Amino acid sequence: MNDSTHLTPGDLIGDLERHLFREGRLLRLYELLGAHPIYLGGRDGTRFVVWAPNAREVSVVGDFNGWHAGRNPLRPDGDSGLWAGFVPGVGAGALYKYQITGPRAESQALKADPVAFRAQHPPETASVVHGLVQHPWQDERWIDARAASDPRRAPMSVYEVHLGSWARIHEHNDRYLSYDELADRLIPYACEMGFTHLELMPIAEYPFDGSWGYQPVSLFAPSIRHGTPDEFAAFVDRCHQAGLGVLLDWVPGHFPSDAHGLTRFD
Repeated sequence: MNDSTHLTPGDLIGDLERHLFREGRLLRLYELLGAHPIYLGGRDGTRFVVWAPNAREVSVVGDFNGWHAGRNPLRPDGDSGLWAGFVPGVGAGALYKYQITGPRAESQALKADPVAFRAQHPPETASVVHGLVQHPWQDERWIDARAASDPRRAPMSVYEVHLGSWARIHEHNDRYLSYDELADRLIPYACEMGFTHLELMPIAEYPFDGSWGYQPVSLFAPSIRHGTPDEFAAFVDRCHQAGLGVLLDWVPGHFPSDAHGLTRFD
């Protein structure tokens, strides 16, 4: 599928976004980078934006173009290091990666999107177009109570847990619990034990089970091992409704050497 539009990065990246990005002050970075299903120029499609400041060329490849590099090239956004493009007809659920040509014209392995919101089940390694989660939150009471309290003076008891090993479904080949099943089992346990918070060991998508999440690939994608991003949001919502705060271990300093990850990205 070819991008039949004549859009430039200037049509896809706002002036304020670009300005804040260059200054390192774009705090909602995930709204710019990644794959976002949008309606543009009279067509549904997906906007792809990736930061690859050393790249000579960048293309998005996926199941929508036969994984063929060059059919959907991204264009550089001046000297910002951003590459952007719009691919009409591509929507949620499409598989994709980036084909990046390095500064010395060397071709890299296909790369997963560092700011993807969803990934394939390991050992598959593609990113999945998803867009921002639109969850109907029902945790107003917890949010209001948090705002009205002083966390420096309130009692706090944290239960640190690795979702992949806390419990398994033995009768189903020792599989992981889903986010829904964790909500049914883990939340009542933590509440009964008197904890005020759950601290989740890294859940950002990672390729190697043995790393326990400490070698992430896509830091904005909750691991598909337990369910979809929407199901993860529902899990957090249920924690809040039960009176539990949620802390996320975030480990941006432990990148793996897997070829589809950040190693030698551009």
